[in-house]
Amino acid sequence: MDNIKKVSLIGLGAIGSAYASKLYDMDPKCIQVIADKKRIERYQSSEFNVNGRGYQFQYVAPDDVQEPSDLILVAVKYDGLEQAIKDMKHHVGENTIIMSLMNGIESEDMLSAAFGKDNILYAMCIGIDAVRTGKTVRFSSIGEVWFGEAKNTSYSPNVQLVKELFDRANIPYVIPEDMLRAMWWKFMINVGVNQTSAVLKAPYRVFQEVHEAYELMAEAMKEVILLAEKVGVNLTNDDIDEFKEILKKLSPEGKTSMLQDIEAGRKTEVENLAGKVCELGSKYGVATPINDMLYKMIRVLEKTNKMQT
Repeated sequence: MDNIKKVSLIGLGAIGSAYASKLYDMDPKCIQVIADKKRIERYQSSEFNVNGRGYQFQYVAPDDVQEPSDLILVAVKYDGLEQAIKDMKHHVGENTIIMSLMNGIESEDMLSAAFGKDNILYAMCIGIDAVRTGKTVRFSSIGEVWFGEAKNTSYSPNVQLVKELFDRANIPYVIPEDMLRAMWWKFMINVGVNQTSAVLKAPYRVFQEVHEAYELMAEAMKEVILLAEKVGVNLTNDDIDEFKEILKKLSPEGKTSMLQDIEAGRKTEVENLAGKVCELGSKYGVATPINDMLYKMIRVLEKTNKMQT
């Protein structure tokens, strides 16, 4: 293909809505949202509001017959990925590029198992502070999409196509030379700030201003650094300092996705964060006491939420 003309999004949460709005602003016909019929009815009942502007996105059901998408962006939670893979199948063609904007380090493997690895690009969101309440999404920072092949010393045709699309849509991006290291860095960030924010019920302001909250977050991150070394990824404490600079720029009232899940009574991604850290710690003989504690505390919060519904 000469350029990406048709983008499908699956997962219209805070992250998905934010980037869908940027693509819609570029060309309303470029972006469509894959959703089941019940969700489509709910979504079509009124507009989504993103930073004060109304958006009536185009929706398509999983079984609708149409030409394959040029690019599919996956922005669901881990407990929805298996269903998302089923819902995407009729929209994936031989040349469809697939990018996951999900947290964690496992979604690309799951997508590759379903669709093959040739057109899967690694991707992650850094520095976006989007918060969704109902159909209202607000963000002060759109952040950056980091994406690419595992190694990007030169850009593959698929990377060049996504780069050109993001340039047109004014979506900030970074193409790291070592994408796998970048994925582990983001995993480290999510393990730290997402989980501690959920336990402390804390927006970004708390980590910006309360030293003890920042230290708890950093201790959770250090356990990921130890594990990364075991799998041959070089993370250091300097990587925590790099995130500190990003943290300073986030909206003080912004909230992590896991805190939003806890407040909304939804299931969190703790299994793919602390749960994965504990699993790898057991495998490699690395002690993970902070993540052991966070895992138990977040599971308590989830179960307490269930008791109240």
